[in-house]
Amino acid sequence: MKRVHINILGEVVQGVFFRAKINEKANALDVTGFVRNKDDGSVEAVFEGDDSDVDELLDFCREGPRGAQIEDVEIVEEEYDGEFEDFEIRY
Repeated sequence: MKRVHINILGEVVQGVFFRAKINEKANALDVTGFVRNKDDGSVEAVFEGDDSDVDELLDFCREGPRGAQIEDVEIVEEEYDGEFEDFEIRY
């Protein structure tokens, strides 16, 4: 099991349904955690789940939805602790 805390940085990462697409993919992969927009224009997320599922979600974050312009995905691996029961969009 794996847990990562990420920040998605770029010219356009908000306003392109990034949170909704991450939520959709996380639920399909049975990954738990959250995603939210930050005041600085980035998108923050925490993912917990099977290694391969978390990695697949990270691959999506590097590509993004149509219209996204991603410069970097900062990834910090953390200790898995099963904190989340599901995946949610935070506001």
